Amino acid sequence: MSRWRNLLVILSILGPGIITASIDNDAGGITTYSVAGARYGYMLLWTLIPTTVALIVIQEMVARMGVITGKGLSDLIRENYGVKTTFFMMVVLLVANLGTTIANFAGWAASMEIFGLSKYVMVPFGAFLIWLLVTKGSYRLVEMALLIASMLYLGYVVSGFMSAPDWSEVMKSTLVPKVKFESEFIMLTIAIIGTTITPWMQFYLQSSIAEKGIKKENYKVSKLDVIFGCVMTDVISFFIIVTCATTLFPRGIRINEAKEAALALSPFVGQYASILFAVCLANASILGAIVVPLATAYYICEAMGWEAGVNKSFREAPQFMWIYTALIAISAFLVLLPRVPLVLVMVLSSLLNGILLPFVLVFALLLVNNKRIMGKYTNPKRYNYVSWGTVIVIIILTAALLVMTVLPGINKSI
Repeated sequence: MSRWRNLLVILSILGPGIITASIDNDAGGITTYSVAGARYGYMLLWTLIPTTVALIVIQEMVARMGVITGKGLSDLIRENYGVKTTFFMMVVLLVANLGTTIANFAGWAASMEIFGLSKYVMVPFGAFLIWLLVTKGSYRLVEMALLIASMLYLGYVVSGFMSAPDWSEVMKSTLVPKVKFESEFIMLTIAIIGTTITPWMQFYLQSSIAEKGIKKENYKVSKLDVIFGCVMTDVISFFIIVTCATTLFPRGIRINEAKEAALALSPFVGQYASILFAVCLANASILGAIVVPLATAYYICEAMGWEAGVNKSFREAPQFMWIYTALIAISAFLVLLPRVPLVLVMVLSSLLNGILLPFVLVFALLLVNNKRIMGKYTNPKRYNYVSWGTVIVIIILTAALLVMTVLPGINKSI
């Protein structure tokens, strides 16, 4: 009987880590990985190993803060660094998340068009369904729907095997780093980091753990949830790159979005793999359109001291529900406008997330190492080395990208 009770406890705790990491592979992420595979083949696969290690360390750190403090990250930043600092960060993150949400609705529209369905029907329909799920459903219902849908990501693994790659070449590229000193390579490297370890993830994970009320004694299960989710999301990323690198790169097929990847796969690996890729894109897009606005609503309300939570009604948490509603409505509307450069929005949102990430991580690191807040649960030294190393690497890569893109423009003008 105790075994069944323990199993039920474990199942009740699982969710936030798997959902947060899995939905990180949203439309923008899938686009980034597809473009990386088509443009550079297997060359960027090695970046997923250090990125996965960094993701596990950072997500575990944030989840631990949620369990120990019972508060969201925005809440802790506001309490310890003031309203002005928090407000400025929230505004910048709001812009990045709006771009990410637009990218997700664009991915949803593109995947629906592959199946011959009009985006002018399916985008409003999708937006209404996810709005209804979050505003009228409970946290448990939303979490269950997200967990079930997260399993559909395994379709990318199937597509990867169907593309029949040279596995010895794949493993060599994964384990032996290669670098090209050109702006597109560096931009895609930053985008891979920025779409794998995103600012919104840190806020959503900590807020969902706090809302779920996970206790210290159950943290080992929560830690397992986080690790499994992080590994799973980068396995999916790996197979997206492999699929496009195997089928598109050797033929010199350049793509700008995941929809093009799904369509281009059909002649080389068969219609079923192409359809599977498109279905997974639709699934990832709609899940991202649910969670990214949720994360945004969470961190803004926590930062401003407003009531927040999926379990609350419009009356109990009006700001939370209206922020979520506004992000859904604005993003869906912009996707339906004919001349909005959606591909540019997708890539820039990933890049902007990569640039913003160091600022979020610095605050998280300062908080998790504060003994007054965390007591004996502060970071071990090895966690700090990995986390600070991630911040430094992103700053260096971003600076390199700016130098490589700005200086040529200056030289041309001279």
